[in-house]
Amino acid sequence: MKAVKVRSRLDQAATLAKTIILTGAVVALAPLGGQRVGLAAPDTPLPQKGSAPYVTHFVFRPLLSLDDTGVGKASVMEAVGTTQNLKGEKMLDKMSARCVALNVELNDKKYIDGVCVLTDSGGDRIVSTFDTREIDKSQPEMSCGTHFIVGGTGKYSGITGKEPFACHAMPEVAGPGGYMAMDIPHNTVWEFKR
Repeated sequence: MKAVKVRSRLDQAATLAKTIILTGAVVALAPLGGQRVGLAAPDTPLPQKGSAPYVTHFVFRPLLSLDDTGVGKASVMEAVGTTQNLKGEKMLDKMSARCVALNVELNDKKYIDGVCVLTDSGGDRIVSTFDTREIDKSQPEMSCGTHFIVGGTGKYSGITGKEPFACHAMPEVAGPGGYMAMDIPHNTVWEFKR
């Protein structure tokens, strides 16, 4: 009789241990979906202003073009990619990027204008316009154009700023479709106007 009770308690202890281990595994492997869980520290607020060097790794996809104007061509492109803060800081790091651009090559005019949206893991966004005719001559290595941060949502609400950028061509994208890859380094200075 005692042996049966001891065996029963051992079985109960083993079942409890398995349940605890399984629960821990489920919690550890559960997708976070951008939500804070457990005892994680809350997000620290962003500084009122600052600067950050970052690069966006882009793939450009042609959407539409006018190639037969007789004086040049124009095209609309979409660019998608991800950002990487070059100092390893949180600002402008690991955000998804999506841009729509107008590329004009008519007579002596050659420029690209557009709009970009950067989205962080929580769904908050930074919106900027860009213009390749606006060059910051004080940063000769950033000779491709300038982004102008025009606003944002969530934690980026009220953000403004300026981002001179460079254009570094990447190897050709395989397959048809006219896709091209490019790294776009930026030197960003931002401020919150709240």
